[in-house]
Amino acid sequence: MDIGTLRGIGTLIIFVAFISLVFWAYSSKRKDHFAEAALLPFSDESNNAAAVQTFSRSTDQ
Repeated sequence: MDIGTLRGIGTLIIFVAFISLVFWAYSSKRKDHFAEAALLPFSDESNNAAAVQTFSRSTDQ
């Protein structure tokens, strides 16, 4: 086995992992979860403001 064969096998493994990730991300089972996650920046603004204030206090020394 030479280096070219090892690189080819490595490329094939990465390609299969990429295709698997794409199928996972675009599967219909994940659609609801991703739709909910897309709205997270807009949810519960009061808690987000409190978290920002806490973070800014902890970084001011």
